[in-house]
Amino acid sequence: MLAESNRLMTPNEVADRLAVNVGTLRVWRCTGRVDLPYVKIGNAVRYRPEAVEAYIEARTVGGPTTADLKLSTR
Repeated sequence: MLAESNRLMTPNEVADRLAVNVGTLRVWRCTGRVDLPYVKIGNAVRYRPEAVEAYIEARTVGGPTTADLKLSTR
């Protein structure tokens, strides 16, 4: 069985996490407009949680980043 950290996210889960519509994710995939890596298994589309978090981190403007917060707790 896969560890929870290796679990792939569904488009619905990613849409909820990013506060966008599932259709928006579909447009991003089809047009290549947004660089959010995904996994294609047959007809199913899935996302790696770390890719989603990296996407969020790369678009964070101002304030401390997750890496900064981890360093400050050491």
